[in-house]
Amino acid sequence: MSTIAATDLKIHGVKAIETALSEHAEVVISVRGRGRYVVVAADHYNYLRECELDAALAASRADMDAGRFVKETAVDHLRRLAEKLS
Repeated sequence: MSTIAATDLKIHGVKAIETALSEHAEVVISVRGRGRYVVVAADHYNYLRECELDAALAASRADMDAGRFVKETAVDHLRRLAEKLS
């Protein structure tokens, strides 16, 4: 993973990010020597989001297969949530 200092980003702009991303999948933007932000190409970001959604779907399916769910009406669901909050 490559690192770009915020001052370099101010000087070189987006070109600094483009150059770093041509060699690495992720680029860390550091502020005062500490990594503060991570930049990735939009395609890579979309891939990561898809992975998150796939993992959430797999977890939901596992919960359903294990019987960890409640079947109820919307009114009953809202009532149950209100009881938990009080």
